[in-house]
Amino acid sequence: MHKIGVIGDKQSVLGFKAVGLDVFDCDSDIEAKQTLKQIAKDNYAIIYITEHIYKDIKDDINEYNSMRLPAIIPIPSINGSLGIGVSSIKKAVEKAVGADILFSNN
Repeated sequence: MHKIGVIGDKQSVLGFKAVGLDVFDCDSDIEAKQTLKQIAKDNYAIIYITEHIYKDIKDDINEYNSMRLPAIIPIPSINGSLGIGVSSIKKAVEKAVGADILFSNN
């Protein structure tokens, strides 16, 4: 059985617990890296990571890009968005389609 997890600061991820997701609050990059590594081994199919942590552990996240699972998805934190999630979607669409069909007017 695959699971869904959320990694981020406590204030940003606590609400996800209410909808049944596994929540991992991390106070440092080192803790986030260790958590990512551990839950990736534990059959998590989807891992949401707040953008503020995502940008700091990007090299570790890139190790999973060639794997089918887990899907690692950046989400805004309680402090707002850094635009990383939108940028990720744009790159994925460009890679799949060969052109920027979503944001070509921007």
